Amino acid sequence: MITHLDPAPNATDPEPFAGEDHPIRVITRKAAAGEWSGEDAAKIGALFDEMAPEWTAGHKGDRYLPLADAFERGQVAGARVLELGSGTGLGTEIVRRHFDEVIAMDLSMGMLQNAPDDLAPKANADASRLPLADNAVDVVVMVNMILFPAEIDRVLAPQGTVVWMNTSGEQTPIHLTAEQVDEALPGDWTGVASRYGTGTWAVLRRATS
Repeated sequence: MITHLDPAPNATDPEPFAGEDHPIRVITRKAAAGEWSGEDAAKIGALFDEMAPEWTAGHKGDRYLPLADAFERGQVAGARVLELGSGTGLGTEIVRRHFDEVIAMDLSMGMLQNAPDDLAPKANADASRLPLADNAVDVVVMVNMILFPAEIDRVLAPQGTVVWMNTSGEQTPIHLTAEQVDEALPGDWTGVASRYGTGTWAVLRRATS
């Protein structure tokens, strides 16, 4: 079950951009339902490789600040953090302000090559097959990231936390609502969600009886 907290005072509607029929939105929904192919991985990887050189310049600013709001109001804690879809490190900068042990992972080698080397160890991998042991991390952070529920469930410690964020809320091409993330993850989960700036976020944990 998701509890929606009051929006932050600066919350605002994003500019219209991506509707329900956006092709990346379609892939996002299918992946959350367990449909992901090598062709999908190649398509998404190539798309973000192409955008990588200009990504940081075009996405600077306050777009990633909802992460800090999620960490604080969602009461996120843990020692080992995996950031999936880390891109060029714009979100990693905020993650590192709150956590010391961070792995920044992305499907796009181009994105990783354009990320600073001193923020966190970087890894190139398809998140549908994470190169990590079971229960390896305490927190999984995903910003504008395609969700692979089974792998998130596998690598996350039993008392771990999932942080899901969309920088442009419902207008983000790679978008799922907090309820859709909850429904996709195996087992029973509970969490909180809210809005900050143009972004939406959710913090989820496995439900305890």
